[in-house]
Amino acid sequence: MEYYETLGVSKTASATEIKKAYRQLALKYHPDKNQGNKTAEDKFKEINEAYAVLSDAEKKKQYDTYGSTGFHQRYSQEDIFRNFDLNDILRQFGGGSSAKFSNNMGGNGAHYQSFFGQGGGTGRMGGGCGTGGCHQPAKGQDLTYQISVTLDEVMHGAEKNITLRTNGTPQNVTVKIPKGIEAGKKLRLKGKGGASPQGGAPGDLYLKVEVSKHDRFVRDGDDLICDKWISYSDACLGTKVAVETLEGKKFMVTVPSGIQPDARLRIKGHGLPSGPLGSRGDIYVKLGVQVPEHLSDEQTLLVLSLQEAGL
Repeated sequence: MEYYETLGVSKTASATEIKKAYRQLALKYHPDKNQGNKTAEDKFKEINEAYAVLSDAEKKKQYDTYGSTGFHQRYSQEDIFRNFDLNDILRQFGGGSSAKFSNNMGGNGAHYQSFFGQGGGTGRMGGGCGTGGCHQPAKGQDLTYQISVTLDEVMHGAEKNITLRTNGTPQNVTVKIPKGIEAGKKLRLKGKGGASPQGGAPGDLYLKVEVSKHDRFVRDGDDLICDKWISYSDACLGTKVAVETLEGKKFMVTVPSGIQPDARLRIKGHGLPSGPLGSRGDIYVKLGVQVPEHLSDEQTLLVLSLQEAGL
């Protein structure tokens, strides 16, 4: 689902424009006005999901950065509707509360819950059964596994085939690793979790991302840091150091004379991508001055002469 298209607004629309478009559509497709109309019911669900994301500054930022596919790999239905109070929205349209909505839908509060996705929301959007005594089969358990990715996979994105054991049975799953993925993020595979013991929908599978260590670079957000050691004389007089990027591009970085230990030199725009469509970070070359553990007789005399000269 493309949220901007769902609400009929452009990506540059203001918060006021988004809210206005949502209100108009919500009034048009509100269940009170479209009882028994499955198409209107589905449309009402879609516009609420779109507004739940685009009215939240952080969720909107994530959606704009990663796009629809990348966003839904990071956000479950529950995440989308978290802090989204539909009761308040319904009151704005004269819809009362979720209880009234439940009555208009035939007294079935469970239908109201499934209307917005199994388990979705903050708990303020209904759930359970009303006086009708209905019962909704429980969803299967959500499962979480750890998945390790390399910096190269973070750089370019990847598609990984992995074997997991769920419910005692091994299963092969394919997961897309979006560019710029950060450690600790979770990729969601809908319906790949535990089976429901009561015949309901299966749970979801969440793959928690761990970024493996690299032999040359340390990650700092979208930036990459590499260490380079130079001699004391090079620190005094200046030199050049060779740096190879993750993509194999080679740079000769100029070290100015008088450089201080732990100084950083930047190679702009050759770090990691900020999401699938985001800009690139930078590479920082962190300089260290190497002190020899052993000196030859000739080197000792030279260092003594430098010491006498105040260096």
